[in-house]
Amino acid sequence: MVERFDSAFLEGIPLPAFIVDSDARLLASNALMVDLQPKASESLPLILVFRQPALNEAVQICLRTGAPQRTVYLHGDGRQEHRFDVSISALNGGAFVCFRDITEERQLDQMRRDFVANVSHELRTPLTAILGFIETLQGPAKGDAKAQDRFLGIMSAEANRMNRLVGDLLSLSRVEDLSRMRPTDPVDLHRLLRSAIQNLTPLAEESHSVIRMDQQAEDCVVPGDADQLLQLVTNLIENALKYGGQGTSVALSLRSAERATGVKGKVAVLTVTDNGPGIDEIHIPRLTERFYRIDSHRSREMGGTGLGLAIVKHIVHRHRGRLEIESTLGKGTAISVFLPFG
Repeated sequence: MVERFDSAFLEGIPLPAFIVDSDARLLASNALMVDLQPKASESLPLILVFRQPALNEAVQICLRTGAPQRTVYLHGDGRQEHRFDVSISALNGGAFVCFRDITEERQLDQMRRDFVANVSHELRTPLTAILGFIETLQGPAKGDAKAQDRFLGIMSAEANRMNRLVGDLLSLSRVEDLSRMRPTDPVDLHRLLRSAIQNLTPLAEESHSVIRMDQQAEDCVVPGDADQLLQLVTNLIENALKYGGQGTSVALSLRSAERATGVKGKVAVLTVTDNGPGIDEIHIPRLTERFYRIDSHRSREMGGTGLGLAIVKHIVHRHRGRLEIESTLGKGTAISVFLPFG
């Protein structure tokens, strides 16, 4: 029976697969299997091709008992380790073995677990503080007006922090939901930048900082979602003001370029630069991760939720653009967004 299975049968399977005979010797493999393990093209005992005891033992059990088996196969390609779910089914005189790559599934599952844990932690901290102050106001500080004013002020700050977090979570969710729908409305980036600067000037004045336009392209109307692009610019300027420190100078530039790496066609390049303390290069690759903070305590004190740059990244992705972060310790940070014109 096994001999009748030829390569055409295996090539019709969209997953790496092979067949062994009753002695656990390879009879045939499809091209995907050979790409995964080149030795699978040879008629060798299975143990000489796949040197993972769990896989070989599962095949032997299937051959001996005829019962379907499941196991895990780990494969490193030099860049990352891939994890395969392996299913083994008995054939007349052999066994059929099929590999399914579950690496991305596991990574997404881990991301979901980390996300839930981070959200729980971010909400638990202010909730614990608020509940503690409520208990104090109902007990020891019940008749202390000064203590009540102080505690109510802290409770208000913590409640606002939770409100910002929920708002950013909703924004992130909306952007992710629309990620496959590329926006097409014409957006005037000149007008959008002026609006963002006007909205954030009071925040800049509080820290004795300044926001200025350094360079403007003549024509920067791009297809996009105006609300999301305004949120993108607002997040970048707010970050520059918050983490640039007192008296920082935030410069915005807008120019066009005929091409940019990773973006098709002509692009609009928006850059937000500050002269703050800068960021160590080891942190830069992780800045757009959800809840990643260089200094968690300082970020929370400034009202940061740890989601600002994650939202920026997803907005840029939806617009089929590219995000670039450059920073030098002691000299400041420049974040550039490349948006295609069409």
